[in-house]
Amino acid sequence: MDLNTVIFDMDGLLIDSEPLWSEAATEVFAYYGKKMTPADFASTTGLRTSEFVSWWLRDYKFDNTELEKAAEKIVELLIKKIRLQGKVMPGVEYILDFFHQRGYKVGLATSSPMRVADTVINLLKIEKYIQVKTSAEKMAYGKPHPQVYLDCAAALQSSPLECICFEDSVNGMIAVKAARMKCVVVPTYSQQKDEKWSIADLKISSLKNFSSLHVNLL
Repeated sequence: MDLNTVIFDMDGLLIDSEPLWSEAATEVFAYYGKKMTPADFASTTGLRTSEFVSWWLRDYKFDNTELEKAAEKIVELLIKKIRLQGKVMPGVEYILDFFHQRGYKVGLATSSPMRVADTVINLLKIEKYIQVKTSAEKMAYGKPHPQVYLDCAAALQSSPLECICFEDSVNGMIAVKAARMKCVVVPTYSQQKDEKWSIADLKISSLKNFSSLHVNLL
């Protein structure tokens, strides 16, 4: 089946927001007396905010109301940080234009709340490229479950077998592969040699390095 659809993750792939997520969570978690290391944050990259908060505050035995409050504070703080400090990742305009020129349908599938996705899309001025956007925020399951990718493909009227997906997290990569889609991973520099990326169909160091040759390889 020919590839005709491309779906992008967002955080850490289109925008350098992972450090901002870390900053926002650190500030909110400090209120509860919770300290986290960079390795802690990396281990839960790709999860939804609610899952992230529930996981790291699980020992505090908070009720759902308090966990939801913490998650909301993190999202609100993150959006402020994105508007002030958000930086586009290298090659974003190039990769979007690459697929647009070739007539691909283009979607975005994120674990972040939709209001975060809207903030990023507006900041990067990429509205003209994104035909469908899906958020796992209110889905029964988030990444590494494939639902957010399957829903995006369905909204684009594409078969999963027609889709190329770009990811930068292990949880996202697992979600793509579970959806039976082609997966291109763009790990951060410090993680590029990690063997965990071996299940991806292709690994590249930057979006700007993707080319027609890679499409043929997929």
